Amino acid sequence: MSTNKLCSMKEAISASVKNGSSLVIDGFTHLICFAAGHEIIRQGIKDLTAIRLTPDLVYDQLIEAGCVKKLVFSWAGNPGVGSLHALRRRGEASSPQRLELDEYSHFGLLSRFLAASAGLPFWPLNNYFGGDIAQANPAIKTVQCPYTGQTLATVPALHPDVAIIHCQRADVEGNAQVWGLLGSQKEVAFAARKVIVVAEQIVPTEVIRRDPNRTVVPGIIVSHVVHEPWGCHPSFVQGFYDRDNDFYVKWEDISRQPETYQAYLQEFVYGVKDRQEYLKKLESGLLDKLRAKPRMSEGVDYGY
Repeated sequence: MSTNKLCSMKEAISASVKNGSSLVIDGFTHLICFAAGHEIIRQGIKDLTAIRLTPDLVYDQLIEAGCVKKLVFSWAGNPGVGSLHALRRRGEASSPQRLELDEYSHFGLLSRFLAASAGLPFWPLNNYFGGDIAQANPAIKTVQCPYTGQTLATVPALHPDVAIIHCQRADVEGNAQVWGLLGSQKEVAFAARKVIVVAEQIVPTEVIRRDPNRTVVPGIIVSHVVHEPWGCHPSFVQGFYDRDNDFYVKWEDISRQPETYQAYLQEFVYGVKDRQEYLKKLESGLLDKLRAKPRMSEGVDYGY
């Protein structure tokens, strides 16, 4: 029996993300859902624990808007350009709104999701003894291997309250398909207590079933489905639109000073009611410039 979970972004965020929630907006390089971050800001949600392997501009905007209390991460920056200036300002010891920071290596944080998605209390690693992160982070502990006697590092399972997963296409049940670069969508979704799937396209379930190996997140674990074309701009979505590299370069100057940062948020986040209004404010011709040219991948035969 089909379950229709389709709703607006406003409805999905309102129902799932609360003050004090722990939250992951996933995606690696592409499929980073800025539309969800902007809706969280508009709804004035506070005291979030924001979790992401590579927090970039959308998390910096959440920080500048005062939504974030704690950041759990493994790398942070404006990719290829420079710093995240809201994070830098609120990460300094002298900041009156100082963030709590919980830092891991990439694989260390991924391992926290792996443990949670597998129903395990922790995950062992053998790569924390060549640096200082383990000394700086008391959550990283050690265990003795019962087979070899080797001392291994461990990280605790991490169950986010909400995971937001952007994908190329999904059905109304939440079966979400992804291609191109993969992030930690699968691990994050299975670790989370609630999952919001945001899709560029909503397609019939029959389309999903024709290519089942692309289904990264199954609908059975999904709470809400949102149809949000261009929901990742200025990030990109493979097969739909390119990365707005000019924006990332301009962001360095926009975000460096609190005054210009707040002016951006007022115009492009608070000043619009939804993603469609945001898109109308972008410069003329930009979407046509970024729209992807077709480059089809051949299908396969699943016969037996």
